[in-house]
Amino acid sequence: MRLEGKVVIITGAASGIGRASARKFCEEGAIVIACDLNEELLNSLAEETKDLPGEVIPKRLSVTDREAIKALVAEIKDKYGRIDGLVNNAGITRDALIQKMSEEDWDAVINVNLKGVFNMTQFVVPVMIGQGYGSIVNTSSVVGVYGNIGQTNYAATKGGVIAMTKTWAKEFTRRGAKIRVNAVAPGFIKTPMTEKVPEKVIKMMEEKIPLKRMGEAEEIANVYLFLISDESSYITGQVIGVDGGLVL
Repeated sequence: MRLEGKVVIITGAASGIGRASARKFCEEGAIVIACDLNEELLNSLAEETKDLPGEVIPKRLSVTDREAIKALVAEIKDKYGRIDGLVNNAGITRDALIQKMSEEDWDAVINVNLKGVFNMTQFVVPVMIGQGYGSIVNTSSVVGVYGNIGQTNYAATKGGVIAMTKTWAKEFTRRGAKIRVNAVAPGFIKTPMTEKVPEKVIKMMEEKIPLKRMGEAEEIANVYLFLISDESSYITGQVIGVDGGLVL
């Protein structure tokens, strides 16, 4: 019960890492505000976690909709009086070589993966400053550290997330507030996003990973749990790679 009674927002909670995290947090007693565009999957998540110690509250939300985010944060504050944690997990890909990447695909990835993190944090952090504490976890990627062919937009967003994380870790502790901000850089994880990758590419990538396998969503959720919990009370501004040793 490491998150007993804590109120935590998770974006991109309907599937993959976000879903695994929502379930994990619920197991540990948290009140999870699970945000995503896929209402069907959100509702199934709430149903399958109804007997766990915590609670999953499904909320249809786009991280690009600032007015909706503002309204949701106000609703949460009115109901619970606080927001203990935020996991900025929502993300998309629109891969292409730079010569073939459309402006629309560039903008879409930037708006969700980078500006979406900015949007959520900008509205949540005043609540945390008011209460004097909080923990924010941003999802980056190994691609944000070393780049990847065909992912100019995605790599730019994930590198930007790292830069924002380090900036906010300094900015949000002014005036005595104990707000921690960290990033997690997953490697190749089994999620709906990676299901589209050809098998031969998966095998090739696994050969490059010292642990010789892809990661599981639950293995990322475990790190999110640690960073949101009080167990990581002296950790801020860090980028934690969970990649099987891919980036050494």
